Amino acid sequence: MLEKAIVDQLKSVFSKLEKQIELRYAHTDHPKNEELIELLNDVSETSPKILVKKGKLKKEIPFVEIIYEGKENGIQFSGIPSGHEFTSLILAILNSDKKGKLPDEMILERIQNIKGPLHVKTYISLSCENCPEVVQALNIITIFNPAISHEMIDGSFLPKEIEELGIQGVPSVISEGKLLSSGKTTLIKLIERLEDKFGKNEALKKKNTSLGHYDVTIIGGGPAGASASIYSARKGLKTLIISENLGGQLKDTKGIENFTSIPYTEGPQLTGQLINHINKYEIKVLENRRIVDIENSKSKKLILDSGEYVHSKSIIVATGAKWRELNVPGEKEYKGQGVAYCPHCDGPYYKNKKIAIVGGGNSGVEAALDLAEIVDHITLIEFMPDLKADEVLIEKLLSLNNLTILKNAQVTEVLGDNNKVIAIQYKDRETESINQVELDGIFVQIGLSPNSQFIRSIVETNNFGEIVIDDKCRTNIEGIYAAGDVTNVPYKQIIISMGEGAKAALTAFTDQKITNKL
Repeated sequence: MLEKAIVDQLKSVFSKLEKQIELRYAHTDHPKNEELIELLNDVSETSPKILVKKGKLKKEIPFVEIIYEGKENGIQFSGIPSGHEFTSLILAILNSDKKGKLPDEMILERIQNIKGPLHVKTYISLSCENCPEVVQALNIITIFNPAISHEMIDGSFLPKEIEELGIQGVPSVISEGKLLSSGKTTLIKLIERLEDKFGKNEALKKKNTSLGHYDVTIIGGGPAGASASIYSARKGLKTLIISENLGGQLKDTKGIENFTSIPYTEGPQLTGQLINHINKYEIKVLENRRIVDIENSKSKKLILDSGEYVHSKSIIVATGAKWRELNVPGEKEYKGQGVAYCPHCDGPYYKNKKIAIVGGGNSGVEAALDLAEIVDHITLIEFMPDLKADEVLIEKLLSLNNLTILKNAQVTEVLGDNNKVIAIQYKDRETESINQVELDGIFVQIGLSPNSQFIRSIVETNNFGEIVIDDKCRTNIEGIYAAGDVTNVPYKQIIISMGEGAKAALTAFTDQKITNKL
C-alpha cells in the first residue's frame, strides 16, 4: 500500500488529467504479478481518470502498458515499476496527457523527426539512481513520436536475457539487439543517438532564432550555476541559464553529509531544492541545450546546438565536471559490458564476482566499502605509492577481508573476449613489470574532468583543462567569469561551488555597474 503522503501528492498531481488513461497489464503466471496489480490499483485509486484492466497479451514476467484514449501509446514496463522507477510510471501517466514538465518546441520538433518504426528497450535495476532519468527521457520521446515505442525492463526478472545481451551495467538502452547507450545520459544525447542511428525524416531547419539579450547568461545548472543565477536575479540582472541537464553531477551524489547546517541529504533531493529556489525568481531556463560557439565581442553571442542564439553582456561558465576516464585500450569498447563508473547503479550486477576499482581517493575507497558485501573479491588499484583517501575511510577499508590493494600501479589496458571484460592489465611503476588480474568488472573512480572543451579556445585553461580564474572568478577575458568544478579553484565540494557561483554573480554585477558609469 502506498503511504498516505504519497497518495495525497498523487491526487494533487493527477487532478490535472483530462483524458482517460488505462494501465493494461498482461497475463502471466509469475508469482510477483499480484504485486504489480496491487501497485497499479493503488495508483488508480488516486484519480478517476486512471483505470486498471487486464489485457490479452501473455508475458513471462509482470508487464504493464499505457493506453491513452483507447490506444497504445508505446510506453511499456516489464517488471514492477517501484523503487526509483515508481516516478517513471507516474510521469509516464502525466506526460501521456501532455501534463508536467515537457521539452520546449525546438526539442519536440527534433523528437518528431526521428525515423521509425523502432522499439527501444532500457534495462534497469531498481537500485539504480541514474536509470529513471533515461527511462523518463525515452518515454517522452515515445509520447511525441508515434513511430517509436519504449519498454523499461527490470533486468532482475530476465537474467538469461541480460547474459545473452552481455549487459553488465545499467541503464543499458538496446535497439535491434545492439547497445545504443550505456550509463547516465540525457534527453538531448539520446535524441542525438537515435538521429545518428536511425536518421531523421527531414533535416531540421536551423532557425537561426534569436532568444534575446540578457545581462548575464549562466552556462550550467549545477550548484555553482544555480547559485550564480539566484544572486544575479536578486541584483536585478536579466538572467538566463543554459543547461544540458539541471542538477548536473549533483544528481549522481548519493549521501551528502558535509553540507553545513544539513547533517544529511542526497543529490536528487538537493537538486530539487535548487530548482525550486531558481523558480522563485524571474530566471529564464533553457534545458537540453549545448553551446557550440561563442563570439567574443562587447555583447557576447552564444550559439546553441539548436540553431538558436543569445546575446549577453556577461557569461558565467559553471559547467562542472564529469567522471574522468582511464583512456586506455579497451575502456570505451567495454563500457556497459564490464567497465562502469557508478558503483551504486551497477554494483548489483557483480554479485559474487571479482571486480577492480581503479582509484584510491575517497570515491574509490567508498566504492570498495559499498561493494564489499556484494562482490566476491575487490582489487583496488592506485596509481600513487599511497592511497589518497581520508584516514577514516582507509581504516574502514583495511578491515575488509575480500580486498587486495595494488599501489604504484598504472592501468594500461582493459581486456575482453569481444562480449565482456575478462581482465585488467597494469604496470608496476616500481619494477616496470606488466601484470594482469582476471575479473568480471572494473569501476573507474579516478576523479573528475572539467567540462570546458567548448570554451578552451577562448579563455585560459591549465594543464588539467580547468578554467583559470582570479579570486573574484574573472577569467582572462573581460565579461567572462567561471565558477565551481570547471575552474582551478581547489577542493571540488558542493558548498564551495555554491559560494563560487555567488561570487561570480556579484563580480559580474559590480563590473557591469562600473562599465555603465564610464
